[in-house]
Amino acid sequence: MPRVTSDAAAYIGQGIADHRRRVAMTQDQLAAGSGIDSSNIRAYENGRAMPSIHSLTRIAEALGLEPGALLEGLTLDLFAVSTHDGRRRGA
Repeated sequence: MPRVTSDAAAYIGQGIADHRRRVAMTQDQLAAGSGIDSSNIRAYENGRAMPSIHSLTRIAEALGLEPGALLEGLTLDLFAVSTHDGRRRGA
């Protein structure tokens, strides 16, 4: 199966990283505070994985945020996916 990425995953991951840095927290500290493995935190921040609602809520809580803060500005068009050869598909 080809690797499929989503601009939405990258957008959410960037928001997690931005908020984490704003509160001067490392990825390992966020992992410990949220109960999510640090490799998953890295994958979310790098846009390689989309966090579940449960994980997103745990991350937001560890960052002292409402979960919606990590979704602010997210639009449906970001859910179109690119395949490994660069073609785009609708969500």
